[in-house]
Amino acid sequence: MDLLMISEYILLASLAVFSIAAVRIATRKSIGMGLVGISALSLAIATILILINRIYGVGFCRDIAYALVLLGPVGTIAFARVLRG
Repeated sequence: MDLLMISEYILLASLAVFSIAAVRIATRKSIGMGLVGISALSLAIATILILINRIYGVGFCRDIAYALVLLGPVGTIAFARVLRG
C-alpha cells in the first residue's frame, strides 16, 4: 500500500467519526442545530461516496454524491422557508 491509499483510509475513518458527531448535533432540540447537523451529515456522506468511487471504482457513487451536494442546500432552504411561514 502506498501513502496515498493509507491517507484515504484514514480520511474515511475520520469522516465516519464526523458523521456520528453530525448525527448527534442533528438530534439536538433546537431547529437551527438540526439544520446544521443535517447539512454536515450530507457533506460527510458525499465526501465518503467520492472516496469510495476513488478507492474501489464504483461509478454510481460519484453521481449520488453530486446529487446530494446539489440537493442538500435546496432542502435546507425549503425547510427554512416552511418554518418561517
